[in-house]
Amino acid sequence: MSNPALEKIRRMAQAIVEFEQMELVHLEMKREGSGWFLRLYLDAERGVTLDDCSRISRQLSAQLDVEDPIEHSYTLEVSSPGLDRPLFSDRDYERFTGREIRLSTYAPIEGRRNFAGRLLGLEGGAVRLSLGDGREIAIPRDQIAKARLQASIEAFGTHAGGKGRHA
Repeated sequence: MSNPALEKIRRMAQAIVEFEQMELVHLEMKREGSGWFLRLYLDAERGVTLDDCSRISRQLSAQLDVEDPIEHSYTLEVSSPGLDRPLFSDRDYERFTGREIRLSTYAPIEGRRNFAGRLLGLEGGAVRLSLGDGREIAIPRDQIAKARLQASIEAFGTHAGGKGRHA
């Protein structure tokens, strides 16, 4: 699919998601197996529910039917990025400063391609990490193949591990 079509879809999705007071974390169109998938990942300060995903899916699907920017059949998937949320944008690296992350690079840096540590932020086009051994490293953004938040017990909120209301 052409980039202009994907950008048109991004604008449509962004308008719908922002109206619902949510954030469009990522949008992608990928061929997997014998089919195409249009995927949207949503987030919100209050969290994302299944109802949120269904509502956004219905609204975007109706808009896609009217505009028809995709030339082939596809499956629309709308979901939350999850507790181990991928980091895609500079804004993500700034927003999640202080959190534990995992990342991999396209080529080895200091002899390795996989890193885990506390995100110190983004500076001069590089992601700064505090590694477990106390060292800090700066990894150029354009060298990062994948980056994700580390799921932690804190991500579950104050009720994690405790008894439920009805216990």
